[in-house]
Amino acid sequence: MKKLKITLLVLLAILAITVFFQYPKLNIISGYSSKYLVSQVFISGRQAESVKAADLSVPLIKLANAEIDLDSKGAEASVFGLKKRRAIFRDGLGGLLLNDDYELEDDYPKPIRDIKFDSLPYPLGHLPEKDSLFSEIDYPKLEAAVDLAFKDPEIQKTRTMLVIYKDHVVAERYVDGFGPDTPVLGWSMSKSVLATLYGILEYQGRIELNSPAPIMSWQQDSRKNITLNHLLRMQSSLAWDEDYNSLSDVNRMLFMSEDMSQSQETKEPLGKPGDIWNYSSGTTNLLSGILRKHSGSYQEYLNLPYRELADKIGMHSMLIETDKAGNFVGSSYAWASTRDWGKFGLLYLHNGNWNGEQLFDETWVEYITRPTDHSDGTYGAHFWLNAGGMYAGVPRDLYMANGYQGQHVFIIPSKDLVIVRTGLAEYPEFDLHTFLAEIVAAFP
Repeated sequence: MKKLKITLLVLLAILAITVFFQYPKLNIISGYSSKYLVSQVFISGRQAESVKAADLSVPLIKLANAEIDLDSKGAEASVFGLKKRRAIFRDGLGGLLLNDDYELEDDYPKPIRDIKFDSLPYPLGHLPEKDSLFSEIDYPKLEAAVDLAFKDPEIQKTRTMLVIYKDHVVAERYVDGFGPDTPVLGWSMSKSVLATLYGILEYQGRIELNSPAPIMSWQQDSRKNITLNHLLRMQSSLAWDEDYNSLSDVNRMLFMSEDMSQSQETKEPLGKPGDIWNYSSGTTNLLSGILRKHSGSYQEYLNLPYRELADKIGMHSMLIETDKAGNFVGSSYAWASTRDWGKFGLLYLHNGNWNGEQLFDETWVEYITRPTDHSDGTYGAHFWLNAGGMYAGVPRDLYMANGYQGQHVFIIPSKDLVIVRTGLAEYPEFDLHTFLAEIVAAFP
């Protein structure tokens, strides 16, 4: 009995110490848990218990107790009863993490969608894909590469996989609970979606990338020289901390800010525009706010990504969540099915042309794949690159939309390939380098 008491005291002491040192982060932990849970349940249609057992059972986040309320379309989470946070789901706008003083409105603007289903086979349309065999593909090698990605589900945590070659599905696989139509959170793949809107507007003659960013608070200091191009290339030289394991700028923005478009705007310059490359989710949300200012009305802003991009290419599962101020969280919160993420990659493989309609100029692909100074060939304009040879055995022209926990859309023009992988683990648990090399080796 005495030994049991000592054990309990030790455990309580450990718990107390853990809470003491992690207390400042509890707001983030409970905020992440409630927001993530409500979005997964009401956007992806997953069971709450599955989300909690798999997605939320990670260091620190698993300290939170999160519960879903299906009737109110909400979720609550707290850490040992501390720092309770609530999130709700709103139709058309997704999950929203609330603050104590936030007043919910029953009537709110929503994106107006133009959802039409055409008579073309996937991936260019919505009918079942054609059965196709290509003599040049080494199918056993391709199958082995896909097997490799799902070999150890407890470590690799791959959930979905899609390979498109010459506009045909040549490999596709899903774990239980996921399928071709299950919306998947893209995390930072969302950045590439947001940037694409700038490519579309540039093609339409509505914006100029080398023009100064229209931020009034910057006009009296050196920040007035920051252009849209600097922002798309993460070269504003403004201070920003993209650390997901601390009370960093990015965590404060995603889980504590009401208007995420202002988080980067208030930061001080650390150098001249173009001098520093610094990856920043705040920059993407600043660009989202600029799009809102550029739109004629709030309704036009809400319609923009769907009218000009998602619904144009039949990416009807896409949903981009908004913050409390109504801005699209372009840094992190775009959802789409694996097959629709494949369509996004295919749009780029076709240099902006979708079934004969040009959405952005062919030179836009050249722009976003041109290595940004000081990025060591790893970054273009809101897309990651293999220009510096980051992935050995893979063509240098590979470029990609990447997201937290290993969300990827890979575009390889020289191989006529689009590869989509989603999951809950990234390198080294998921060996992306070997996976890509093995996939590519199956094609001529």
